Amino acid sequence: MASPYLVAPEELASLFPDEPGFRARQLSEWLYQHPVLTPDQMTNLSVGLRASLEPLWPFAVEIEQEGDSGATRKWLLRTPDGASIESVLMGYETRTTLCISSQAGCAMACTFCATGQFGFERHLTAGEITAQVALAEASLAAAPLPDSPQRVNNIVFMGMGEPLANYAHVRESLRRLIETMGRSARSITVSTVGVVPGIRRLATEPWPVNLAISLHAADDALRSSLVPLNDRYPLETVIAAGVEFFEAKGRRVSIEWTLMNDVNDSDEQAEKLAAIALRMKAHVNVIALNPTPLTEHTAPTRESVTRFVETARSRGANVTVRDTRGRDIDAACGQLRARSG
Repeated sequence: MASPYLVAPEELASLFPDEPGFRARQLSEWLYQHPVLTPDQMTNLSVGLRASLEPLWPFAVEIEQEGDSGATRKWLLRTPDGASIESVLMGYETRTTLCISSQAGCAMACTFCATGQFGFERHLTAGEITAQVALAEASLAAAPLPDSPQRVNNIVFMGMGEPLANYAHVRESLRRLIETMGRSARSITVSTVGVVPGIRRLATEPWPVNLAISLHAADDALRSSLVPLNDRYPLETVIAAGVEFFEAKGRRVSIEWTLMNDVNDSDEQAEKLAAIALRMKAHVNVIALNPTPLTEHTAPTRESVTRFVETARSRGANVTVRDTRGRDIDAACGQLRARSG
């Protein structure tokens, strides 16, 4: 039998057609409301049924690492067909954030991203995406993170892959997370490097999820050199789609900006970024590059980060400097995979 996470929640009864209907409801509770690490923890199912649920997960945990004094936990997961994906759990005082992958590899080829430098393998299914959240919840129940909420209360599609290039499976995973697992749509963020048709489709969905747009540059010439997709969807079309999303959903868009030394950390870029943020009524998240072995880009200095942020703020932008987590465990997208081969 394949992992039960690969079956839609409404179709779980098909896994054991000879059992009473309530068995499917019990299994759904274990999979989505109270996830556990192994089927033998599903105590109200018979021993035989538990045995039939192996493998429980649609992937194997190949590597699990902890960093930041236990506040960050990262998994390298391997699917039966050999594809590898990563998930990162980060504990903070008021939230526990899980960063999940939507693809194995990525076709976007952003120059500073380890995942993009591997190329694209395949889309993840809705079950493989949702199971990352369930695994994190089961892991938290078994081994809590220190000094942070012991439940994932913030989910970000910012791991491996471009979510909006895998729209059908990402949409179905959102449905399962919100309607079956009971997650608040407002605690889920879908990130994109600018797949404009996907942004527009997401704006029509019934759930008020958050949107993050990874800009990384404030003019087309520089952005195309960092994010090749910009040649297909130039900056103005991305900005317009972000405005449309805000107007349709009433949810403030976030602009993600990976700051790189002598690349996009100039005062001119900060000023242009501020102008874009004001047009989009967006919040800006700046994060210093977590360097990968496959890129020539380097991290900015602390002074450069401070100057860039202060310049953008002086032009009216709302800017936050995001914490760089997990450097000691290769927590940037694709780094653990790059090191493990």
